[in-house]
Amino acid sequence: MDAIKYAVFTHKSSRLLEKNQYTFNVESGSTRTEIKYWVELFFGVKVIAMNSHRLPGKVRRGGPVRGHTMHYRRMIITLQPGYSIPPLRKKRTSIKKKNT
Repeated sequence: MDAIKYAVFTHKSSRLLEKNQYTFNVESGSTRTEIKYWVELFFGVKVIAMNSHRLPGKVRRGGPVRGHTMHYRRMIITLQPGYSIPPLRKKRTSIKKKNT
């Protein structure tokens, strides 16, 4: 499961959930077949399509020294109808404040 870093929650990824598509950041050196294997094995779903794009690294400064972060890859994974990834489908609940 080293290939998949974490799920991405943006406005676009929220819209894609309605189409049964999930977005993950993955290791830049991993292949599409590796990602498909890990998603199907870990979540118990069937993948029918995968799209990917490589995002550039960002420039970082630490005083006079300039550097950059590593670039990474983002995968948009489409699942077969009837399948879903339950932990990513939950809606956020509002936090109740205590009356003090």
